[in-house]
Amino acid sequence: MEAQKSKYSPILYLVAFIVALGGLLSGFDTGVISGALLFIKDEWNLSDYLQGILVSSTLVGATIGAILNGHLADLFGRKKILIFTAVLFFIGSIFCAAAPNINILILSRFIVGLAIGVVTFATPLYLSEISPEKIRGSLVSLFQLAITIGILFSYLVNAGFANIQFGWRLMLLFGVFPALILGIGMFFMSDTPRWLISKGKDDEAKKVFKRIEPGIDADKEILEIKNVLQNKDNDKKFEFKKWMFAPLFLGIGLMFCQQWTGINTIIYYAPTILKIAGFNSNSSAIYATVGIGIVNCLMTFIAIFLSDKTGRKPLLYAGLIGMALCLFILGSAFQFSEALGASLKWVSLFSSMFYIAFFSFSLGPIILLLVSEIFPLKFRGLGMSISTMSNFLFNFTVTLSFLPLINKISESYTFYLYGMIAIICLFYVYFMVPETKGITLEKIEENWQNGVNPRDF
Repeated sequence: MEAQKSKYSPILYLVAFIVALGGLLSGFDTGVISGALLFIKDEWNLSDYLQGILVSSTLVGATIGAILNGHLADLFGRKKILIFTAVLFFIGSIFCAAAPNINILILSRFIVGLAIGVVTFATPLYLSEISPEKIRGSLVSLFQLAITIGILFSYLVNAGFANIQFGWRLMLLFGVFPALILGIGMFFMSDTPRWLISKGKDDEAKKVFKRIEPGIDADKEILEIKNVLQNKDNDKKFEFKKWMFAPLFLGIGLMFCQQWTGINTIIYYAPTILKIAGFNSNSSAIYATVGIGIVNCLMTFIAIFLSDKTGRKPLLYAGLIGMALCLFILGSAFQFSEALGASLKWVSLFSSMFYIAFFSFSLGPIILLLVSEIFPLKFRGLGMSISTMSNFLFNFTVTLSFLPLINKISESYTFYLYGMIAIICLFYVYFMVPETKGITLEKIEENWQNGVNPRDF
């Protein structure tokens, strides 16, 4: 009872805030290329194919970063990996800004992608392992909030440099600032207690537990985690068990839902879409995307406040229904563009805003939260690494295919396609996704081992 009544230390929230800043890196890079692309395309006369390669080169790097990161995070710890990420992003941002040609820029964005792949994996992992189960949803959702702040920051940077010579280089250079914030902040952090225990550093783990939750029975927590590590299905030499396929396939399926409902076609190509819809200049299209960034940021607070109250699945249901409706509206707007006339650009802008709003409290934060919860401790690093890798592979295919799709089958049918996928994902969530609200990570692992149906968690 003592542990249940204990108050969480302000240090817990400070740690969560600093670690979540890793999302600034991912969010900034995701958003900044949308504005920079308009100017890079004009300066170097890029085809649709080269535009897709430039945008998706980061995703190739991110996929490789995600593959490498799982083992490295388990070997060296979550803290060191996040510091390494900040350094890599800092270097990559400078290379992007100084790129003399498209080939060097693509290579530089590949380096940035390596950092994004690592941070997208390591940050939710760190937050889930440091968080008490009663507020785990809120704290892990801070990562998505940081992503949306990073996107909004990038849109504001884009707007600020839209009318300046070589402005796109300054846009990309600004990535050094979130990298500095994360690197300096993580230098003063400790590693997660669960990783420390897995390395036999029980005393250090006990200190961390006491700092973040002073009234906790740290010895009991350590014993429970060690029991999980030492039971018959988690012997010292890790062996993949048949029951682990369920959370692995779930992690990959969730990442498919997040990406193939079209989110990054809006984030990466929002100014491009708005120019097609009728915004006349690069600057006006970029200014319009600031509104999308503000909505994206503000609506994420819903997930932070509600994920531990209503649960994960109700937010996913609401988000997917809303996203599907917005995608069909967006598709219809382009299909009946002649009838809409000048109104097309405003219908496109506001349907994009509402689409982002529904995503921001559902598939954005909740998918990352679930993936950080569903894997057993000894498989968590590798499992999240594989899931993150699949996320970037799905992201890559969507991003690379978007411009060719709208040229081949039209804007309207491309958005209809994403809307149909959102409906399919709604049924997937209902039948296949467990509700993890208020359940310890150790209990979730036990449920998988015992073959409990995801709907009965």
